[in-house]
Amino acid sequence: MTMTISERVSQSAFDGSRLRVVLLLDLYDGAQKEFLEAYERLRNHVASVPGHISDQLCQSIENPSQWLITSEWESALPFLAWVNSEEHVETVQPMHSCVRDTRSMRFSILRETGNVAGPLPESAKGHLQVSPRLGDGVVRHALTFTVKPGSEPIVREIMSGYTAPNPHVDDTTKLRRTSVYMHGNRLVRAIEVEGDLMIALRYVARQPEVTAIEEAINPYLEQDRDLSNPGSARLFFTRAALPSVHHVSFGGPVPEDVQRHALLYPAKEGCGLPLAQLLARQDEAAADDPTSPIHSSTVFQRDDIVVRLVDVRGPIDADPAAALALKGDRKAAVLARLLDGDALGVDGASADEQDILRFLQRSDMQLITDRRASDA
Repeated sequence: MTMTISERVSQSAFDGSRLRVVLLLDLYDGAQKEFLEAYERLRNHVASVPGHISDQLCQSIENPSQWLITSEWESALPFLAWVNSEEHVETVQPMHSCVRDTRSMRFSILRETGNVAGPLPESAKGHLQVSPRLGDGVVRHALTFTVKPGSEPIVREIMSGYTAPNPHVDDTTKLRRTSVYMHGNRLVRAIEVEGDLMIALRYVARQPEVTAIEEAINPYLEQDRDLSNPGSARLFFTRAALPSVHHVSFGGPVPEDVQRHALLYPAKEGCGLPLAQLLARQDEAAADDPTSPIHSSTVFQRDDIVVRLVDVRGPIDADPAAALALKGDRKAAVLARLLDGDALGVDGASADEQDILRFLQRSDMQLITDRRASDA
């Protein structure tokens, strides 16, 4: 699905543009043969993944231990579905023993040129990103997982009481903000990073304050994990990944009365993606409305888990429809078709202000902790 992206949108997986993925690898000495064998198996498998166009394997001419894998995808959506799947974890597992370090980067293709033989054929062009986006230097990501029913009070206490690590990772990377929310037995941890997300996540994982918290909540997780086992840790964090698929800032300095909320939307089975796209369109349309109480919005989506992180001016219930991205004729009815159960009535068409307010109250996740760097 292709969207028209406004200049206020700094991130979107929904514009339909082709995606270039760049993976930098540093191999262990003597691991080249094993790595190439693993890559051949991986390449043949990835070639059959829907949305995959091509890939290249490159070796540095200056340092033979440095390798580069680039791949091209029809859009960001099939790549995100693939990279966040357990199938992906199993497929790339044989390569981990060969690799000392990796760095992954994803880019929408904005412009491209042909060669002296002439321009690229239409079949090779696909969709290009329409125009550059105005970034703010911040990378947004989230993790979500569930805890055993009945353990919620204990987990809330653990997650609210830890000491935040030093936010300054290195000269170019900083932890800007970490917010933790709960809804029932589901926990969502959203993070904002200036610089490189993977460097920040690895830094956080090594901090004793964080290690102690992770060990403390282990007995209460519904999914067992062993963080001392790299394979178990990778599988857990792949399952827990909740990617940011759309971010829009409504512009201007951050008002003093802005409050951050996380809203959990209960999607019907198979409706998580269209629900996230609907919320993204609504936020984009509202970005130029000076009366909107929303200062910025980030939509996170993975399968049928959809969370919208919103910075709201004033009380969130002052304008429930705007807070939920339901402004406009029949938007409640459209949303209701994508929601599980009767969250907005039987069909949403007859939902009144009280129905929308009740849905907002049910969707608003409980804030556990919100840690910000002093200069964020």
